[in-house]
Amino acid sequence: MGTTSVTRRALIAGAGLAAGSLSLAQMASAQSQPGAQQASPPVQVPDDPTKVQGRPPNELGDRSPFEQPRRISNGSSSSRTPLDALNGIITPSDVHYERHHGGVPVIDPARYSLLIHGLVERPTVFTLDDLKRFPGVSRIMFLECSGNTSWGKGPDNSTAQTLHGLTSTSDWTGVPVSTLLKEVGVLPGARWALAEGMDAAVMTRSVPIEKLQGDALIGYGQNGEALRPEQGYPARLLLPGWEGNINVKWLRRLELGDQPFQTREETSKYTDPMPDGTERQFTYAMEAKSTITWPTPSIGAMPARGPWEIRGIAWSGMGRITKVEVSTDGGRTWAAAKLDDPVLPIAHTRFRFPWTWNGEDVILQSRATDEGGFVQPSREELVAVRGTNSIYHYNGIQSWKVAADSGRITNFYAA
Repeated sequence: MGTTSVTRRALIAGAGLAAGSLSLAQMASAQSQPGAQQASPPVQVPDDPTKVQGRPPNELGDRSPFEQPRRISNGSSSSRTPLDALNGIITPSDVHYERHHGGVPVIDPARYSLLIHGLVERPTVFTLDDLKRFPGVSRIMFLECSGNTSWGKGPDNSTAQTLHGLTSTSDWTGVPVSTLLKEVGVLPGARWALAEGMDAAVMTRSVPIEKLQGDALIGYGQNGEALRPEQGYPARLLLPGWEGNINVKWLRRLELGDQPFQTREETSKYTDPMPDGTERQFTYAMEAKSTITWPTPSIGAMPARGPWEIRGIAWSGMGRITKVEVSTDGGRTWAAAKLDDPVLPIAHTRFRFPWTWNGEDVILQSRATDEGGFVQPSREELVAVRGTNSIYHYNGIQSWKVAADSGRITNFYAA
């Protein structure tokens, strides 16, 4: 198989025994960030920092010049989170992925308003101050663009960031939509709502009333501060577990009706072509998914043979992740990974797995299971049911191949 799974005790005990193996300190240094993130900083490092006065306090904090995670942008409508350069489950706001359809608008919060009308007793306009007067809640949850990852017919030169980077987790703050619906009074015939954004594309999606009366939020805060402009400032819709585009940013209107509104973004866009010529519509939930974030192609190649720790993230729009398994032989055998606390519903979950690379060909994979019993499918299983014509809701098992001797890491389609 080319690899050997080891216990955590063996990983620590054996780290310095074999000739040519790495010390734990070397391992930590090598794994701290992908190589692309470690360019020499534009600063002069003193030989003895105790002999040089440090900088004074600032109004805003800065990262160390040695730590420079960056989103990768396609130059027009999206940028991707550096999943392989982060720790924990909360994505820093400045590298949270972005996806928009008409650019990022500039909106004066003093002029912002949200209209709720249609099949309601009391059509009402809410200002931003109005929204903040209601009892608020904070909720940690991931967002994921439905077009994250790829249904491509062959593997490309992608990294974890370029392939899976359209997902991020934040601590969101806002007012439950159910609170606002009680204020306006929902009429008995209301079954759907049209959510409309204030961007140049006027993003619109149909949302079932049950979701709005459930866990939906009008969010105005992210990670302890106001929303960033690219995340919908000053207020957006948040629908936990559902595909990114229906979490309408720059929300300006909710119109309640008795049937779906059949907008462009849910008819000609954001539907799933099937092999028989039909299309799936209103496929909202993002199913269980995972990816290894170290080692990945962003580091180029394995730094050395010996003991290492495979790391990654898993998530599901259907609830908590209950298990992640790792395979080091292309899916022939699987072993349980350790899940880091906290393990939250509808949030990224970190996993770890001790592993020794002995210099042979290896195919690394991870497989997530959520609390509903859904098991992340292999690419082969997913394509057998849904074909390769869709660009949405791909959650097949990701494979990274480590080449013998050179240790070069590439995106790979396992048979």
